[in-house]
Amino acid sequence: MRRCIKCKTPTGIFIPHHKLSLCKEHYVEWYQQRVETTIRKFRMFTRDDRILVAVSGGKDSLALWHALVSLGYEADGFIIDLGFGQFSEDSIHVSQKLASSLGRPLHVMDLNKEFYSINEIKKKDRRPICSICGTVKRYFINLYAKKLGYQVVATGHNLDDEVAVLLVNTLSWNVEYLRRQYPVLKEGNGFVRKIKPLCKTTEMENRTYVEVNEIEFVEYKCPYSKGATSIEYKKFIEDLENTSPGTKLRFYSEFLRKVYPLLQKGVEDQGVKPCKVCGEPTSGEVCAVCLIKQKMSG
Repeated sequence: MRRCIKCKTPTGIFIPHHKLSLCKEHYVEWYQQRVETTIRKFRMFTRDDRILVAVSGGKDSLALWHALVSLGYEADGFIIDLGFGQFSEDSIHVSQKLASSLGRPLHVMDLNKEFYSINEIKKKDRRPICSICGTVKRYFINLYAKKLGYQVVATGHNLDDEVAVLLVNTLSWNVEYLRRQYPVLKEGNGFVRKIKPLCKTTEMENRTYVEVNEIEFVEYKCPYSKGATSIEYKKFIEDLENTSPGTKLRFYSEFLRKVYPLLQKGVEDQGVKPCKVCGEPTSGEVCAVCLIKQKMSG
């Protein structure tokens, strides 16, 4: 039986790439300190900022919300009812349960009432449903953050997510995406600041955190995630991690330290401007969401 490195209590919690054994109490302390360190390292926000946490009902976003509030930050939740039947109902239920426990508000947006459901859009849009969903969510999260007076939007992207995206973009040498893969996207041109405080914590570490804190979360995947290429990349990366613990963290950290700064040299303004229809930021004349509206009404 392993023992906690701090108090010597027998424990089953072990973090291979840090070679750490911790009891439940000290694991929570370690996890929250790791989140705090990431926030400070990348200068994500200050204690004067109001933070809107984009929650999905999954372990990562709920772990993030719980950790931020526990660390004393003014962090509230925001969730979009995507109209995915039981999945959406369960996602909202567990998010509301945590909101009640934390004593913080959860803002719920009903996509079907304010726009169109993802299922409706898919009937007239040939793009993959995950692409449509991502476009719509990013638009409304940014819009509502501004409407509700939040300076920062925090998402639950974890180390596994970041490494999978980094690998995909590196294999295809998608420089434009690599240039933007940073834990902080600064505010400006109609966008609020977007941050990823869990960018250096793994999916398993987030799972352990919610389990230790007895936070209920939706364990099953989105019904439309089957066949997503990111799942296969994550499996490949996990195999590497099992063979050589620390591979994920090294790959991501070294990219941020060595490659990301080089990609910023000579980068010009991307020409973001207000959408001619709704006024929200876009690189084209009309934003992606207004183009969807046109398709739906055409």
